[in-house]
Amino acid sequence: MDERKRKQTYSISDLAREFDVTTRTIRFYEEGGLLQPLRDGQTRIYTDEDRVKLKLILRGKRLGFSLAESRELIEMYDPSEGNIKQLNALLNKIHQRRDVLMQQLADIEVMRHELDEAEERCRQAMQECLSVN
Repeated sequence: MDERKRKQTYSISDLAREFDVTTRTIRFYEEGGLLQPLRDGQTRIYTDEDRVKLKLILRGKRLGFSLAESRELIEMYDPSEGNIKQLNALLNKIHQRRDVLMQQLADIEVMRHELDEAEERCRQAMQECLSVN
């Protein structure tokens, strides 16, 4: 393998180290069809394209996207059309995810308020019990 080609490929341990994930995680994405490394016998050889896909998968995971959603976005990649379709789909998913998070925040705030009220009632009942005795 010449020097130029070596710089453009990565081993599974290279990617695991770079993205701070386990090799098992990378193999999981491979088994799911999200990554298709080249093979040299049993050795997996990842390209820059695989590296970018892994980066996108992990970013999607951090944003709360499912693997199916990440796959859908990755499969839309089409630089010949400026990726407009992919970017619009990503914007829609971001808006949907933000809406879900905003609802979760509202639900948490309601629950926090209910816990505060329950705690206050418990403290008042304890005070009443202590005053009677």
